[in-house]
Amino acid sequence: MKPASRHSFIVPVIIAVVIALWLLADGAQNRPASAHHDDKSADVKAKDADFSEARQLPPSKLVSEVSEVDVSGLPASLAGTSEPGGWAITDRFGNLIPTSELRQLFEYYLSALGEESLSQLVARIRLVLSALDEPARGQALDTLGRYLDYKLALSDLEAAYGEAGTSGPGEMERRMLEIQALRRTWLDADTAEAFFADEEAIDRFQLKKRSLSRDSSLTDEQREEALAEAEMALPEPVRRARQQTRKFARYEQVREAMANDPEALRAWRRQEFGEEAAQRLENLDAEQKDWNKRWQSYAKERDALKASGLAEPEREESLNQLREKYFSETERIRAKALDSIQ
Repeated sequence: MKPASRHSFIVPVIIAVVIALWLLADGAQNRPASAHHDDKSADVKAKDADFSEARQLPPSKLVSEVSEVDVSGLPASLAGTSEPGGWAITDRFGNLIPTSELRQLFEYYLSALGEESLSQLVARIRLVLSALDEPARGQALDTLGRYLDYKLALSDLEAAYGEAGTSGPGEMERRMLEIQALRRTWLDADTAEAFFADEEAIDRFQLKKRSLSRDSSLTDEQREEALAEAEMALPEPVRRARQQTRKFARYEQVREAMANDPEALRAWRRQEFGEEAAQRLENLDAEQKDWNKRWQSYAKERDALKASGLAEPEREESLNQLREKYFSETERIRAKALDSIQ
């Protein structure tokens, strides 16, 4: 399978999007009053109709039932993209090993709910899973069914919360624990861990961060130390991203402080980022300075042109010529966009 190109399934975003889709698809008769929206669009009503079959039967039934469903061509939102890869992992006995990539495969197709019915999307996933040999194929289908039932149960839980806000970390933690328990009700422990471990680690970190920010008994130094300790439990990619964000935020401060000493700034970049990354940053800084210089010259001539009293067609033609004078083809798009918000 090819790796995903346009769809990068960042887990928290995926969950928010898919939960919203499932909630929209939930039949109105099964929602509390707080979950209703009077201004439902025709789009949402269509999703309600698409999902009605899952309300009549558990979604897992769609996995076990073999039906004639048209799966030719991809939904519009998936056109030009590739399926997530790395999900077809088995042990030496041919048993399926659950991975986060398998969940990404499910979500890849489920993200098109509304464009296609749930039964169509399940048929698409079944077709992909058919590439597996037994016993992994049957185990993957069973996992899909249980995952779909979990998603439906999750939509009901979210609907029960309604629009009520959270009163504090205690309420947020309660809801987090309820969702974690729900996952382990529908999925076995290994699958729940593989599917949600990173997301749950991030949730715990966010709760801890919020709690620390509200703890007035801590000094700033104690708070930073506790936050750094909590950060160590984050998944490695997330931890690296946070470290890089802090590093680049500090770079902005240092760059401003050393604006008049380029050699000192160059040495600092090499020490902090390494030779290759430091050179890239230096090139970007040079490009930005060059852009700023050209933009200032352009803006001065543009303002004079706008004040010249030319008629609209002549003024626009002159502005286009002015942009061509100062900017490349791609830069002219940026310049025009900036002009539009002046």
